[in-house]
Amino acid sequence: MNQSFYLFVLKFRGGQKKDMKSLFAESMFNQHDFPKAETSFDTLSKYIEELAHPDMSAVVFDELWEQYIEAIS
Repeated sequence: MNQSFYLFVLKFRGGQKKDMKSLFAESMFNQHDFPKAETSFDTLSKYIEELAHPDMSAVVFDELWEQYIEAIS
């Protein structure tokens, strides 16, 4: 079973306050309705576009998604 995107991104928590990936990870962690077990790009992308906190930008999501795909491949 592949690691979920959520678990992958948690490793970016605790970084510099101006680091966009750290801000994304912290916001994702604090957003209790984030789909934690999800591995589907479409589902996660839709969530980011429609429901996510402003610190969870689509640009940063795309960067993290690319890293996630490399890590699980």
